[in-house]
Order: sequence, then C-alpha cells, then structure tokens
Amino acid sequence: MNGGKGVYHINAVDEVTQWEIVASVEKISEAYLVPVLETMLLQFPFITRGFHSDNGSEFVNRTVARLLNKMLIRFTKSRPRHSNDNGLVESKNGPVVRKNLGYAYIPQSCAELINGFNRDFFNPYINFHRPCFFPVPVIDSKGKIKKTYPYQEVMTPYGKLKSLTQAENCLRPSVTFEKLETIANQMSDNQSAERMVNARSNLFGQISRFAGRVA
Repeated sequence: MNGGKGVYHINAVDEVTQWEIVASVEKISEAYLVPVLETMLLQFPFITRGFHSDNGSEFVNRTVARLLNKMLIRFTKSRPRHSNDNGLVESKNGPVVRKNLGYAYIPQSCAELINGFNRDFFNPYINFHRPCFFPVPVIDSKGKIKKTYPYQEVMTPYGKLKSLTQAENCLRPSVTFEKLETIANQMSDNQSAERMVNARSNLFGQISRFAGRVA
C-alpha cells in the first residue's frame, strides 16, 4: 500500500497427515523468518524428519541450514519453475490461508498480533476440526495409478495422525495422545469454527484501528 509491503504469511503442511501450521512475519529475511520458522516446527506434535521448501532465498540459506541441522531435519527444495514439487502446500494457500486471512493489506507491525490468532485459534481449528480429503491410489484398467478421494477417507489432520500405525512413537517427547485428545474434545467442529471466526473478526477490528492510527 502506497509503496509499502504488508505482512507475509508462511504456510507449512505435513505431507502425510496434512497437519498445517500458519504463521506471519514482518519481512521475508533471515532475521525475521528463522525465529518464526523454529516456532512453527515446534508446533507440530510429531517429530519432523524432513523440511521441503520452495526455491526462495529466504529458505535456502546458511542460517536456515544451521537451524535445521540443529534440529536434525533433512532439507530439500523444489526445482525452479516446478510449482508441483510443492503441490500440497500450494493447494492450501488459497482455500485455507487466503480464504481466512484475505488479500487485503495488513501493516507489517501487526505480524505478532496475527501470530497470536494463528497459535490460539486458527491452527487448532484447521488441525483438530477442519476435515481434509486424503488420496487413495487405484490402478485402472490400463494399469495406470490414479488417485481417488473417497468420502470415507475424509478426516481431520488429527484424525489422520491417530489412524497411523504406531503413531504414538512419532510424537514429540512432551506430547501424548491424551493431551491431544483433550484439545480435540474441548468443543465441537462447529463451535471451534465459530470461535475462530469471532476471534478473526476481533483481530481484523484491531488491525483496522491500528491502520487508522498510523495512516
């Protein structure tokens, strides 16, 4: 707006469970991104083995490499001009991030305010209460593998995590299914959605008032 850039939304999605963590940063630079990236990785309830990003220099640099090495996470990146290499997270940007956080300009200084909303309302909603389609590969009459999305495989990321064999062995040391189940059962899916929408309205009200003061 008027030559000034707004906040940047960072979206991380697990390729197996579709567990999703959304965060925001003031600027796309190592100084702003690395602390938020570390916080995002720690919000996943299971141990992270690999980290795959697009080809942007904000991810492909020595600072991020040191962070991932410290956390024993293997790093891979997409090929230039091959958006399908990161297809799952790309498919979430529109219907999840932009649908709920919009396209309107948000001042960069509101990033911390948005992250509070993401952590307390948005991320719990999309992981414990928002259902996702999961692909089931089927071999057709020509011997080709085709992905289908049957309704019986629709579940939340938390539901998918629970359905995995020996899933408890994948959890972070401080996380148990008892704790996750408590979070999941605090409210119904509709109640969680309503709570998230109300919190989002309050968030954008605060952003609007802040933008009015600094305009």
